[in-house]
Amino acid sequence: MLKLDIFKNINGFLRAVNECEGPVHLLRADGGKENINKQYGIQNELVKKYMENKNCLRVSLDIPKPKDYLSIVSYYIGE
Repeated sequence: MLKLDIFKNINGFLRAVNECEGPVHLLRADGGKENINKQYGIQNELVKKYMENKNCLRVSLDIPKPKDYLSIVSYYIGE
């Protein structure tokens, strides 16, 4: 599991997610999870929450493919 606070660039984060080969699961508070990779409706809801929270979004992710995990971590560190 990976917990991230997105402060600066939600669009860059979503680009990094969409470049992943496998699923990127968003972990919900109720214990469920949903793939957000190339799921533009869900991504639009995340952008809406980000804007409502004054450009801040906390997410918990489950990324099964190690290459995708490292890609998201590398993006986040670079921001």
